[in-house]
Amino acid sequence: MVDDKNNKEDDGRVIADMNFEGAPWYRKKRSASGSVERSDLNLTKKETISIIKSALLAGLIIGLIFIGAFFLFILFSTKIWLKP
Repeated sequence: MVDDKNNKEDDGRVIADMNFEGAPWYRKKRSASGSVERSDLNLTKKETISIIKSALLAGLIIGLIFIGAFFLFILFSTKIWLKP
């Protein structure tokens, strides 16, 4: 005897489809399996390395901005705010 109340297995049914017009994630066409299909970009090795370098540079710039802001806060705290 199978107890339906305690059966937590996913049967694939959609109870409430959250794909509605106006939502940022709205897609007009959905695949039958429910997964998003990715198109092949066909990037060359040079393009891939360029994208990776750009992403790393952007991350480093953001990190340096945070480190600079923290340094300025410490400088402000020791010289002006907590001046003996």
